[in-house]
Amino acid sequence: MPTYDYKCTKCGHTFEEFQSISASRLTKCPKCKGKVERVIGKGSGIIFKGTGFYETDYKRKSPGCSGGKSSCSGCPNKKD
Repeated sequence: MPTYDYKCTKCGHTFEEFQSISASRLTKCPKCKGKVERVIGKGSGIIFKGTGFYETDYKRKSPGCSGGKSSCSGCPNKKD
């Protein structure tokens, strides 16, 4: 669910509200009960989760393949 930014047109109070996309917009300021407008937010930054990338994350060559020698049978890198 996204976080929306609102600003009161009466008192200038700005606040964020965590709402679902299908929820209707807020209309009243929580401080003065004045009219609020939804403003364009800053968005969010990129979040990296996990411990990183490792050699084991990538497809390996065939066992015993040396990358192009004719002795690699069935290897896509085989050069004759």
